[in-house]
Amino acid sequence: MLNNPSGLNPKIAIIGGSGLEDPNFFKEVGEIKVKTPFGDTSSPIRISDLNGQKIAFLSRHGANHGIPPHMVNSKANIWALKELGVERIIGICAVGSLKEEYKPGNIVVCDQSIDFTKKRDYTFYDDSAVHISLADPFCPELRSLFFEEAKKLEIPAHESGTYACIEGPRFSTKAESKFFMNFADVIGMTLVPEAQLAKELGICYLSLAMVTDYDCWKDHPVTYEEVARIMGENQEKIKKILNSSLSKINSQRNCSCSKSLESAEA
Repeated sequence: MLNNPSGLNPKIAIIGGSGLEDPNFFKEVGEIKVKTPFGDTSSPIRISDLNGQKIAFLSRHGANHGIPPHMVNSKANIWALKELGVERIIGICAVGSLKEEYKPGNIVVCDQSIDFTKKRDYTFYDDSAVHISLADPFCPELRSLFFEEAKKLEIPAHESGTYACIEGPRFSTKAESKFFMNFADVIGMTLVPEAQLAKELGICYLSLAMVTDYDCWKDHPVTYEEVARIMGENQEKIKKILNSSLSKINSQRNCSCSKSLESAEA
C-alpha cells in the first residue's frame, strides 16, 4: 500500500471536472501525488474537507482540462484512489440526452451502461483470467441515497438511466445518435473503463450524470460552447446534491460492491 505521509485517508472520492474545484465549497487540506504501476494520474489528488469529512478529489481531464476522454489514464486514477483507502467513488460527468424526457439541466443517477468504446485499457488483470460481473455496474446504496437527496432538494433528477459510452473525442453522427436511442437514455465519453476498474478493485461507484444537450438526434448539432454553458449551470445543482448526500453515506458498506472478485477468477 501507499506510504501516505500526510496521514489523510479519505474513504470517499469524487472524480470530476475543474468546475467542482471551488475553494468556497471544498476546503483543501492537502494534495498528494501517487505513483502507480500504470503511470501518472490525471492530476494530483486533492484532499478536501466538506463538513468535517475528508474527501479526495481527482480532476479527470487534468487541472486545465487538457486530457481528452479517450486519453484519460483511468487505471492510474482508480489504482491511486484505492491506494489511498478510498471505498466509494462519485463519478461526475456531462452527457447528451437520447430521450425527450431527459432534458438539458437534468441530473441522471445512472443504473446501467453500454460500452461502445474501441481501444481503451479495460482491466487490471492482463495476466490472469478474472471475469467480474458487471450486471449492475453502479452501487445501489449510493444510487438510492443521491437520488433521494436530489428529490428533497427539488432538483430535476432521474433515478435510473442507461449510459452509452462512446470513444470520442468527437460527437456522434446523426445516424449514430438515432442508433444509440434504441438502447440508451444518455450518451457520454468518460464512464468506460472508469466504472469497471472501480468494480475490479471492490470500490463502490456512482455515476452522477449532468445532461447538457440532446446529442444531435433532434437535428441540432452539439457544440462545446453549449455543453460548457449548461455544465456551468449544472455545477451548482451537483454541489447541492454532494453537500446534502456525502455526510449521509453510511460508514459501513452493506452493498455487494466490495465482493466483486468473489467467484470472478477462473
